[in-house]
Amino acid sequence: MRFPSLLAACLALGIPSLAMAAADIMVHRDPGCGCCEQWAAQVRQQFGRRVTLIDDGQRLAFQRAHGVPARLSSCHTAVIDGMVFEGHVPIADMKRVLAQRPRGVSGLAVTGMPVGSPGMEVPGQPAQPFNVIAFGAGGEAVFARHGR
Repeated sequence: MRFPSLLAACLALGIPSLAMAAADIMVHRDPGCGCCEQWAAQVRQQFGRRVTLIDDGQRLAFQRAHGVPARLSSCHTAVIDGMVFEGHVPIADMKRVLAQRPRGVSGLAVTGMPVGSPGMEVPGQPAQPFNVIAFGAGGEAVFARHGR
């Protein structure tokens, strides 16, 4: 059995672990951005999947192609299991939206690089409050609040 056939069979039979193991996570980042490496390391650890950082000088086009609203732009964009994650989105929020798959939501975003968000931890500095914004065909809405 060829691998694509095996993957399709696993999905059809509801065996997500084998199917998920095959899906690497690609993170498109502004070239040379260092904070993205810290976020990607946390994603790798929490998802147990290989994460590849791609220095993407055309990331703006990548964002637009994946429906990221311009006002929610940050320093990196990842697509995981068909959902888009822009910026320093907490892994718990990513896992929750992936499990829930709310209608009209295609991704989550954290604008800017708030101190205390994943990959932006600074020892001795308190976390800044930040929101995780859900976006998609249903518009935009606060999905989670952090640091309050």
